[in-house]
Amino acid sequence: MMTLEQAQLNIDHWIKTVGVRYFSELTNLGILMEEVGELSRLMVRKYGEQSFKESDKNRELADEMADVLWVLICLANQTGVNLTQALEKNFEKKNIRDATRHLNNEKLQQAVEGTNIQS
Repeated sequence: MMTLEQAQLNIDHWIKTVGVRYFSELTNLGILMEEVGELSRLMVRKYGEQSFKESDKNRELADEMADVLWVLICLANQTGVNLTQALEKNFEKKNIRDATRHLNNEKLQQAVEGTNIQS
C-alpha cells in the first residue's frame, strides 16, 4: 500500500523524468480546479438528478479522484508541503475543534434516526 509520503516521492520522480518539469503553481491550481470540475460532473450524474451524456458514461469515479489527488500532490511538492504531516495536524485540529460538535448536531442526528427507520 502506498503512503502519502511515497506518493509524493513517486509523483516527484515521474514529473522530473517523464513530465520533464512541474507546471507553474498557478497552472497547477487551474488544472486542479478543472479536475475537481470533472469529478463534480461525474458525481452529479451518478448521485444527483442529472442524466449521463454519452461522453460521461465511461468515466470512473476512482480515476477522477486520482486525477484530483495527483495535481494536489504536485502542488504540495512544489510548495514544500509534507501531506502526511499536514493531514496528521488536520486530524488533531478536527479532534479538538469538533470533539462534540457533530455529536450535538441535531440535523445529523435526524439523518441517523431517519436512516434507522428505513433499515
